[in-house]
Amino acid sequence: MAKKKFHLGWFTNFVQDEWNEPFSSAGGAPWDAEFFIDFAKSLERACFDYVIFEDKLMVSEAFGGNSKTYLKGGIQVPKHDPAPLAAVVASHTRNLGVVATLSTLGYPPFLLARLCTTIDHIAKGRFGWNIVTSGEDAAAQNFGLDKLPEHDLRYEMAEEYMDVVNQLFDSWEPDAVVLDRETETYADYTKVRPINFEGKYYKSRGPLNTAPSPQGRPTYVQAGGSEKGRDFAARYADSIIAGANGVKGKKAFRDDIRRRAEKFNRNPDDIKVMFLFKVVMGETEAEAQEKYARSVSQQRFIDRQLGLISGITDIDFSKFDLDKPIPQDLTTNGESASLERFAQFGSGKTLRELTQDKAADLIGTPESCAEQMADMMEEIGGDGFLLSHPFHHINRRYILEVTEGLVPALQRRGVVRTAYTQKTLRETLREF
Repeated sequence: MAKKKFHLGWFTNFVQDEWNEPFSSAGGAPWDAEFFIDFAKSLERACFDYVIFEDKLMVSEAFGGNSKTYLKGGIQVPKHDPAPLAAVVASHTRNLGVVATLSTLGYPPFLLARLCTTIDHIAKGRFGWNIVTSGEDAAAQNFGLDKLPEHDLRYEMAEEYMDVVNQLFDSWEPDAVVLDRETETYADYTKVRPINFEGKYYKSRGPLNTAPSPQGRPTYVQAGGSEKGRDFAARYADSIIAGANGVKGKKAFRDDIRRRAEKFNRNPDDIKVMFLFKVVMGETEAEAQEKYARSVSQQRFIDRQLGLISGITDIDFSKFDLDKPIPQDLTTNGESASLERFAQFGSGKTLRELTQDKAADLIGTPESCAEQMADMMEEIGGDGFLLSHPFHHINRRYILEVTEGLVPALQRRGVVRTAYTQKTLRETLREF
């Protein structure tokens, strides 16, 4: 019996490439986008559904109370704006979906809706918006706030934000542009209306001054892990970034999202849960294991891991002993689901073990990893994997290991696409 097909995406950032390793690609300065255009074309040849560019809006000082670790190690900084990158990448591809992270903290609703519609036109219907509220006080301080609103309040504000942007996307009816030469009518003014939105947190007159988006609205991507976040994702997302631990955890997360989708009168099949996934590969099992062990034992890898988790949780992990368990009562106003996945509360693992524990989900040859991924997805029930580099940098060598090693092995098993058949990103995600 043929196994059900699943989707593939890639999670990355508009940051420097792996500049200080033997196989560096762009020398640490890929800012003209050529590296990412080449990256995207490799993903397109492998028939990935989409590439997503994550974003943060600050230079973190969470680890150690200053920016030294981040700037010295190039940890999530420099980080350039993903929106223009998405437009450039989309203009150099034909089928690959391109998703940019845009924060409700940084964009007034009108400006965001206008930007998304513009990029969706450039992408011919292949653009997605990764919806975030930002989770760092340092980011809030770049926008005139002393600190972020409390976690649940951010989601309350985000609900209203979605209401206004959805009304803005609908402010032009799909057939408003008529292009009638005889009457010299570009658009029917009766089909373009102000929304006159006035809520508790946002206010916008509308309508948008852009032509209707090719998809009606961009494809929505979201990473809801908390209770509020899961409800939000189940209500709005076309695709969800998920980080659940283990096959049972992944299945439980997907099942939970599908139940919540039904609560919001949505078809659960319209939501594709994409699990963040990291693979270390070699030509032999022993080579892959040696590569993994060498990488995770390096002090700079540990520093990078701790800097990253500190940055997204606003918890200074430099204060804890590497060889002792972390406190079991840690809480955050940042990304709470990320903290829970990292900390593995109750496991008794030391901080060093935690930094090394989830560096890779699979280690092996392309064939063995493909076989395990197919088996895992069959047990989970769907919907796909969101691949990323296991050691947080990126180079062409690793991209090719995946696109010309792992993906062909998956294709030979009939579990991922071998060709694109749909025009828009939303249609591609809903193909199976």
